Amino acid sequence: MMLCGVDEAGRGPLAGAVFAAAVVLDPARPIAGLADSKTLSASQREFLASEIKQHALAWSIASASVEEIDQLNILWASMLAMQRAVETLKDRAGSMCIPELVQVDGNRCPKLSLPCEAIVKGDSKVMAIAAASILAKTARDADMLSMHAQYPQYNFARHKGYPTPEHLANLAKHGVSAVHRRSYAPVKQYLL
Repeated sequence: MMLCGVDEAGRGPLAGAVFAAAVVLDPARPIAGLADSKTLSASQREFLASEIKQHALAWSIASASVEEIDQLNILWASMLAMQRAVETLKDRAGSMCIPELVQVDGNRCPKLSLPCEAIVKGDSKVMAIAAASILAKTARDADMLSMHAQYPQYNFARHKGYPTPEHLANLAKHGVSAVHRRSYAPVKQYLL
């Protein structure tokens, strides 16, 4: 059975898009070291992301924008990013890939035309979901590094948009940027 694992990254940050990835692993080409992205170092995630892209049967990364997060709320924006990842899943030859089952980390499924099941803590139980968590996290981190280049005063390279004391202090000092999520309370307080 062709199984697709799906996970997202970036629900908690105050800035940037939310990312999701979909991965169909190749049973003939196992990838050693797959684990929940939160348990891996940045260098381990980068190495494994490269391995996944090289060895998986199919993979895709998608996102939902800051504007979509503010319009829909973070839950539905995450579901939208996951839906986009599954719908754009392509194999190594660039052909569309349609899995027989989609397994999603968490307690609910995005709207899909395919059989789907939600698995709580799936990123630590299902290797394809762990692989998706790694792709989503590395894509989001790369996006936040490009945001850092645009808005160095917030130091997105260090905190990746999460509400750290440093980020909150920079938000208070510099105000709200175009990449901040305006619907989030710590950001909303600085909007006039």
